[in-house]
Amino acid sequence: MRHPFLIVCILTALCLKSFGQQRDSTIQKRQYTTRSIGESAPPKIDGDLEEGVWDLVEWTGDFIEFTPDTGTSPTEQTLMKILYDDKNLYVAFKCFQEDPKTIERRLGRRDTFPGDWVEINIDSYNDDRTAFSFTASSSSVKSDEFVSNNEEFDSSWNPIWFLGTKIVEDGWTAEIRIPLSQLRFSKAQDQIWGLQATRRYFNNEERSVWQPVDANPPGWVSEFGELQGLIGLIPQKQLEIQPYMLSQLDTYEAQEGNPFRDGSDSRFAGGLDAKIGITNDLTLDLTINPDFGQVDADPGAIALDGFEIFFQERRPFFVENKNVFDFGLGGGPDNLFFSRRIGRTPQGFTTENSALGEYADVPNFTTILGAAKFSGKTANGWSVGLLESVTAKEFAEIRLDNRPEILNGLPLMGTERREIVEPLTNYLVGRVQKDFNDRNSYVGGIFTATNRKLEENLDFLHKDAYSGGLDFRHNWKNRTYYVEGIVAFSKVFGDEEAISQTQRSITHLFQREDASHVSVDTTRTSLSGTGGRFEIGKSGGGNWRYNFGGYWKSPELELNDIGFLRQADDIRQYASLRRVFNQPTSWFRQANFQVELSSAFDFQGNYNRIQYELNGFINFTNNYLIDFGAAHKPRIFTNTFLRGGPRWRYNEENYWYAFLGTDLRKKLSVIAGTVNSQATQNNFSFYNYEFRLNYQPINALSISLSTEYSQSPNRTQYVSEQNFGGQSRYILGAIDQETLSTTLRINYNLNPNLSLQYYGQPFIFKADFSDFNYVVNSTAFDLEERVRWYGDDQIRFNNGIYEIDEDRNGVVDYSFGDPDFAFVQFRSNLVLRWEYIPGSEIFLVWSQGITGNGNVDDSFGAIINDQLLNQKANNTFLIKATYRFNL
Repeated sequence: MRHPFLIVCILTALCLKSFGQQRDSTIQKRQYTTRSIGESAPPKIDGDLEEGVWDLVEWTGDFIEFTPDTGTSPTEQTLMKILYDDKNLYVAFKCFQEDPKTIERRLGRRDTFPGDWVEINIDSYNDDRTAFSFTASSSSVKSDEFVSNNEEFDSSWNPIWFLGTKIVEDGWTAEIRIPLSQLRFSKAQDQIWGLQATRRYFNNEERSVWQPVDANPPGWVSEFGELQGLIGLIPQKQLEIQPYMLSQLDTYEAQEGNPFRDGSDSRFAGGLDAKIGITNDLTLDLTINPDFGQVDADPGAIALDGFEIFFQERRPFFVENKNVFDFGLGGGPDNLFFSRRIGRTPQGFTTENSALGEYADVPNFTTILGAAKFSGKTANGWSVGLLESVTAKEFAEIRLDNRPEILNGLPLMGTERREIVEPLTNYLVGRVQKDFNDRNSYVGGIFTATNRKLEENLDFLHKDAYSGGLDFRHNWKNRTYYVEGIVAFSKVFGDEEAISQTQRSITHLFQREDASHVSVDTTRTSLSGTGGRFEIGKSGGGNWRYNFGGYWKSPELELNDIGFLRQADDIRQYASLRRVFNQPTSWFRQANFQVELSSAFDFQGNYNRIQYELNGFINFTNNYLIDFGAAHKPRIFTNTFLRGGPRWRYNEENYWYAFLGTDLRKKLSVIAGTVNSQATQNNFSFYNYEFRLNYQPINALSISLSTEYSQSPNRTQYVSEQNFGGQSRYILGAIDQETLSTTLRINYNLNPNLSLQYYGQPFIFKADFSDFNYVVNSTAFDLEERVRWYGDDQIRFNNGIYEIDEDRNGVVDYSFGDPDFAFVQFRSNLVLRWEYIPGSEIFLVWSQGITGNGNVDDSFGAIINDQLLNQKANNTFLIKATYRFNL
């Protein structure tokens, strides 16, 4: 424990020394003065900049290279003009290029940033933290992002704006019209907005900017220049309504006798999305009966540790402006708000009895009756977010086998019934932040509530769940240094069964045998917990970065009703030091190296983990790249491995990784790499190999292929808990674990508004167990003392069951099922998307899916042939049309 303390002390001393040093920056803010077009006719958005209205303002240029050689003159220069009227902002770019034939005009879907492009960022709040970003490619592909927290870009924001581009004899031009209704700004008569423009010069993979920026800026928005001359602008309240209509047909292999699986299903649906500007600063988003049919399926994944797998949110309503509601606790995806809880798979169970010939039809997802999202930022620095959603009461239908010969032999009482599997639920999230101290600091808070109307057999769920917290960040010395922190709480209510189940869940495990600070109390009807994080560091200026901090999650913290929490009862410390090299040399463009240290404890005071890590990244002058790292873990204990049993010790581990990539600009580019891990005494290993290929033979067509293969042998994989002589017996086994997955994406763009996309992913997982053993001393240093292997005369395999005669008296003491399994999955999606007018789309979708079990003894080739190629897939055909009314 002395080593982490020493490193934290050294980093603290470095910070204290740095606090007294001024950031050395002589960069001055640039200003550009625009003007109104008055009575002049607005420009036609076609890329032709010869219209006289553009003569009302001067060009501004003198762009400066930002990467790779910061502060130098770019290879090609860029000019910019800005005009406005009562309804729109107009922007013109002229991008010089000596040989127009070298302009890269690759096509792609919206937000793909292909080829040469130019971008304007507008901080219309002038708060140094948020901005609206509009990017125009030379092929007229539009990309747009909302920037928050000074540097976080969110491409889920999809405003309506207009773009025209044109190739000219000395380069290319871009002409942009941005409706003021898509921006947020104050009512001041004379306004100043933050302004930045960036150009990507594809040939040299070079970025140049209008406002010069340090090589290592402490943020992005805070470094903008100024847009002046905005006089008499009237904020525009946004009002957009987007209804949709949908027709869907599902086909699948009919299941004989199953009344719910006759071979096909169809449905027609409609719904509505709307954006309503309550004020120019604050917007209300509404969705009624939303449909997410064109969303990609989640990638295949299997977890043997018992924890829930985290998947990213993909649904458009929840993705857009999701950063407003983020409240991360540190340590991965743990967050007070996880939007995928809304519309989740029903959590209840049915009384279906297959022995009586009964079949159940359980909904895959909970219906979202409606959702509303109120968000925005006021001129005086208040950021506000409020989300409200109601999900429906869901029922499973249960019916008898519909074959006549079966029906004749079955009782008719209660043959058809409905059973509730998810209650009517209300979700609420409120978020607020306030800037102060000349926008160098903020404080904020969050509150969440989940309220269920429980009935019948759903008492194992929490009736009510609440969480909340406060956060802050303070920057100083021109945002070079920062300190930030959060504190959070949770409170859940339910009957004794619900709270007992929560205490026993893998997130908490209060039943742990060797835990003296927690225990299961079956009389409790509530739990209260806390969490928090604190960090201090240097984020800008010079070539060094560092931070140190820690976070905690108390044993009773529970967030999984509307948030995400993997493990409670956890205390972590961490520190990192990074050296960046942003000035190119004869052999690299950019590079950085970092050392990190982290340690972990629980609330009983157990010292569970320490890890030392080194990683680096180099972008070579030929635009090849290498990403590499290594770590040493001399101490690894976990409270969760035995699922309620005592604390478990893993052997000391070392791992390393390395990935090499070719120039990503080329028509054909490749990234390949490996991750390797090895524990002492061969306790466990991990071998992972990845290959990613991108090919763009023509501007309109791009193909990407990503293949990943991994092996993870482990001599002590958890299998089962059994009773032997009144004692818990924790059974482990050696596992030969293999995973193979491949993801193929093909995108063909007829034009920027019409595209055909294909996504396909086969996923295969095999787990083959052998050499079973049981725990005798879970924290022993030596693996041979930690477990004991069964002898041949103690274990027997009989009809899929392992029978154990531990005391060798000829009587079976306990048994467990064969844990071997193979999982096979294939998901594909073919989507034709046409944005026939800005903001209005038609989708034609064909989805396929196959899910099943393979034979663990088969090769991957045999599994692919038997379980994928020769199986009948489930098909979904969908037509969806939307129309956006701008009122």
